[in-house]
Amino acid sequence: MSSDTQDPNVKVERTRRNIIRMGAVGASAVVASLATTNLGKAGPPGPPGWGGWGGWGGKGGKGNCLLRGTTIRTASADRKIEDLAIGDLLPTMFAGTSPIQWIANYPIKKSDPSKPWPKDARPVRIARAALAPNVPQADLCVTQAHGVFIDDVLISAGYLVNGTTITLCDMSELSELEFFHVKLEKHDVIYAEGAPVESLLNVDESAVNFADYFRMYGMSTSAEAPCLPMLCNWRPSGLKSRLRSATSWNDRRKRIAAIRSQLQERAIAVSQELEPSF
Repeated sequence: MSSDTQDPNVKVERTRRNIIRMGAVGASAVVASLATTNLGKAGPPGPPGWGGWGGWGGKGGKGNCLLRGTTIRTASADRKIEDLAIGDLLPTMFAGTSPIQWIANYPIKKSDPSKPWPKDARPVRIARAALAPNVPQADLCVTQAHGVFIDDVLISAGYLVNGTTITLCDMSELSELEFFHVKLEKHDVIYAEGAPVESLLNVDESAVNFADYFRMYGMSTSAEAPCLPMLCNWRPSGLKSRLRSATSWNDRRKRIAAIRSQLQERAIAVSQELEPSF
């Protein structure tokens, strides 16, 4: 047996290091569980967008967009999003009337038309009047990471799914889907089917017409700040970041749960309004 293993001071030092190492690993595992947990009884799993939606989320690209056919409020009249043009003026929540800088286009196609759409690719359908009386004015379809304005925050539409007034679209009859998003000078809230939703936050290369944006404006050098706090999935990197942010995420979960509860009450009210009276 070597002399260092017989030395009690060496044994104590090794034991101390092992305890510290085990504690760090354990703490990391616990906080990682907090960071990636779903909403449990308070709601469904967090939308895969911010950190887990593959190509559908995170940076304001394909994760945040509106389905072809969505009606957008303009300064002159309501128009389909695919009919909008650069320079069209949109009423916004914070900047008054703002001109469109660019319209991003994101077509997607099934690799196998015989199979259903992957769950992550299916848009969220927000039924007419699901958010408030006559809001939206008609069914609104957005991608799961798209920010919807509720209670002074933007919340990813995927968090709002309740199985009644807010659901995932089936879209099984379609082999292609086409989404659009509107870039203004600054991130803001615009009106789609009369409902307040976010404009495009950050431009990235995932849009099929990104080259047009690059020719007009060049490459963006910095991420734009959101116009409002955004309740979205969250995956910090590093133990210190996780420990620092765990409380923040728990606060977000509580806020999300409160919003979901509010919308569930709204769903009950909508169902009662639709019940025939005798």
